[in-house]
Amino acid sequence: MNEKIKNFRDLDIWQLGKTIVKEVYKAVQGFPQKEQYGLTAQMQRCSISIPSNIAEGFNRFHNKEYKRFLYISLGSCAELETQIEISFELNYIDENRKNLLLEKIDHESRMLRSLIKKLG
Repeated sequence: MNEKIKNFRDLDIWQLGKTIVKEVYKAVQGFPQKEQYGLTAQMQRCSISIPSNIAEGFNRFHNKEYKRFLYISLGSCAELETQIEISFELNYIDENRKNLLLEKIDHESRMLRSLIKKLG
């Protein structure tokens, strides 16, 4: 069953990206108020960037453009990993949440790299 994907919503990579967004939003709910415009906002923006760029790139006409948006998503994954590590070091999240988030981001990053390779 090798059906052609017609919409970005059908992509596992996009769906995992949305899951990461929801997990990040849950995680930052416990952050101090003073972080509302700092780490909280930055983590939310980074996480949203991941599936958003996958979706935008999917709707481009050329693989070169699509790859550019996938690379942006990959960069957002790296940024978010850094922010999660910092959040843990500041005791804003516990080790279990940190590990859960990093595992999902690692999976997403591997999927992004794989798709980039497939696009040539």
